[in-house]
Amino acid sequence: MRIGHEEILEKVCKEVIETILMCLDHATKGTVYLVGSMPELRAVRVTSGIRVEGSDEIRWGLPEKSDYNMPGKTWLQYRDEPHRPLEAMAWCVECQKSWTSDNPLEDVRSVRKQLLGEPEDFHHMEPVLLKKSEVYEEPLRPHEYPTTWDGTPIWQHTDHVVVAVIKIHFLPHSIKRGDRSTKLIKQLARRLGSELLSLHLREFFSEARRQLDQMRIESCNALAHDLRNPLMKLGFLSSAINMEIAFLREQWERYLVAQSPELPSKEMVISVLDHVLDEVERAIGDADPLASRIRQLRECQNELKLFFFLPEKSLDKVEHRIVPLWTAMMEDPTPLLTDNQKATVKKQLALLKRAVCYGIDDEIMERVNHIPEMFKKRWRELAYREFSPDNTALLDEILEMLGQAPLDIPHAHHIKKNLFYLKTLVEVVRELEVRVAEIISTLKNARPVVSWLVNVHQRAEGTECR
Repeated sequence: MRIGHEEILEKVCKEVIETILMCLDHATKGTVYLVGSMPELRAVRVTSGIRVEGSDEIRWGLPEKSDYNMPGKTWLQYRDEPHRPLEAMAWCVECQKSWTSDNPLEDVRSVRKQLLGEPEDFHHMEPVLLKKSEVYEEPLRPHEYPTTWDGTPIWQHTDHVVVAVIKIHFLPHSIKRGDRSTKLIKQLARRLGSELLSLHLREFFSEARRQLDQMRIESCNALAHDLRNPLMKLGFLSSAINMEIAFLREQWERYLVAQSPELPSKEMVISVLDHVLDEVERAIGDADPLASRIRQLRECQNELKLFFFLPEKSLDKVEHRIVPLWTAMMEDPTPLLTDNQKATVKKQLALLKRAVCYGIDDEIMERVNHIPEMFKKRWRELAYREFSPDNTALLDEILEMLGQAPLDIPHAHHIKKNLFYLKTLVEVVRELEVRVAEIISTLKNARPVVSWLVNVHQRAEGTECR
């Protein structure tokens, strides 16, 4: 399954319960149950919130014993079966419909009433639905569906699965099936399901929650967190831009090497070191305990060969990862390397330290005297910097530089297009960040929108079903 139900529901269930209790004065307690994957459909009580009488304070936790406390009950333990008390949970899960106990004396799915003859309180239970295609990677086969007691598969002909159930308790005689309160809970259950899958709908859910919670400052803080999360995930833009800049560094350093044939390239140096590793590997065999150290060293060298990091980062990898591994091999009591191999390694490591800094080496750059000094200076300033969203002007300068480059840069047109599109995305993200800040500020200072609550029954979709 793609979704870690427990982790996500535990994060948001308290907010959902708090929203409902604060918006419905006659609601006294709320509980969220997690419903696991098929075919077990294990129902587990995640948390409960109880309103402290006479105040807006909510007491959290699982204060009473329940069959649905961890580890919870499986579908086989709570589904409808002959000679077993009927449970409202089974109805919500199997039928994917809500259950309202607006007359506990006639509640045919009250376990307490069936076993002890005692009525429970007034309550409403609402399933949280998600599409099968969003929950399961592959289409389900008929035998994978849970069944009723007589072997009939459930959910086989519906597009949804139940991932959670919300239960809200009310003051006596304060609810009816299909009233404003139950429709409000149904609406919030749908938005809770959307929260699990869609960052876009998460914003919509948070907007509804903002209005229902009458602009409580705690809800504003939670909304700010939810809105900023999607923007933070767009941080990959900086990585994509820095990869394009790294490609420019690669082309520059290859050009400098091509203009100075006596300079060994970074790849050539690493190839010599890899050749020494090949000789050592053949000598010791794969079963030797030192083989893992050799593989680690080879991985470090390969990473340095493939990626053109900033010189300081490359130098750090050489001095703190590659050199220590080679030193340990050369100083190992077992004679792993011959004297000639040790001399070769020491020489190549010294060359490698210089090779990763070719692009900013003044002496090497002076040899390329057919390129204007102004361009070389500008290239060094721009291609050897790390991009961050706070420095979008860097992209404008790089685009301008590419348009004036006095040397042939492979794929220059492609790079310019990529950087232009990425720059546009960065600007959009920055605008979103500003807009998010404005929205949060507005929410914290706006007056409650009571009309939404008054007309909520007109917005709720579907009908109450028992």
